Amino acid sequence: MSRANGMNYAPEGKPRPVVSEGEFTFAAMSLDHGHIYGMCNGLQEAGASLKWVYDSDPDKVRRFIEAYPNVRAAASEQQILQDPEVALVAAAAVPNLRGPLGVKAMEHGKDYFTDKTPFTAKEQLEQAKRAVDLTGRKYAVYYSERLHVESAVFAGQLVKDGAIGRVVQVLGLGPHRLNASSRPDWFFRKEQYGGILCDIGSHQIEQFLYYAGCKDAEVLHSKVANYDNKSYAELEDYGDATLVGDNGATNYFRVDWLTPNGLSTWGDGRTVIMGTNGYIELRKYVDIARDDKGDQLYLVNGEGEFHMDLSGKVGFPFFGELILDCMNRTEHAMTQAHAFKAAELCLQAQAKAIRIE
Repeated sequence: MSRANGMNYAPEGKPRPVVSEGEFTFAAMSLDHGHIYGMCNGLQEAGASLKWVYDSDPDKVRRFIEAYPNVRAAASEQQILQDPEVALVAAAAVPNLRGPLGVKAMEHGKDYFTDKTPFTAKEQLEQAKRAVDLTGRKYAVYYSERLHVESAVFAGQLVKDGAIGRVVQVLGLGPHRLNASSRPDWFFRKEQYGGILCDIGSHQIEQFLYYAGCKDAEVLHSKVANYDNKSYAELEDYGDATLVGDNGATNYFRVDWLTPNGLSTWGDGRTVIMGTNGYIELRKYVDIARDDKGDQLYLVNGEGEFHMDLSGKVGFPFFGELILDCMNRTEHAMTQAHAFKAAELCLQAQAKAIRIE
């Protein structure tokens, strides 16, 4: 998969199965965003068996089967939803359709794994909450910029081990390359993609809650703009927000679609986690003008200054944990409350945003 196009970025890791072949079966549908490939890679590397794929667009299905030759093309959504072997449905639908599809999957007894952003409207979130309560199924979310980045995974381990003391601030920078000519029409329609803070801002809010150990937060201020893409009237190519967590930790993040063509990858994503006894910086996808390989972690604490190249060394435990959570009805990969809270806060940040003209 290409590193240059965010639509097709699909991380691959070393296989670390937690189940044997055929023990946990899943299906893929609604292939509207390339993140579906990263989602399926992670599940398969953890031992899950991919049985079906469905999309109304035969070209998307053809390309998917080229990547996963053992998968079978389903004739309809219903063929997947009514298959008792399928435990989990993984989907990357158009953003405003992700919530309704998840409700449908859960009502058919399937756990659901969706690309971010999981919702574009509060009503969708409330419907999903009710479906979770009624069915007992899981509504899992692919917050990939933490879950599928080795430096981000290791940063969580360092924080948990107390390497920087109590986390008091998280700074997130999430620039993306637009590649406008390769984007589908829905990408430029606000009702369908939800707005920049709702969409790619969801990564930033989720990682703040996780690293700072917050169960809730307040959106203090947010703003959006279209600085350089006036031909796409509904696109927001810039957004930022400030939050404060229920434990006193603070957050500022910036997201944009303004990555210059000279960058060697699709976005120079960075995170700085500041604690009472040190700080961590993640250069997730590139270390500009120095190393085109990502997963570079910098740590400064009372013991000194440290640099770690973590590419290929940490893995992606979320996917195995998710499989076992689905099988055992546990919550080790990510709690349902956490997944929904991150979604709720990105909807709030979007709704409150000041529009800069």
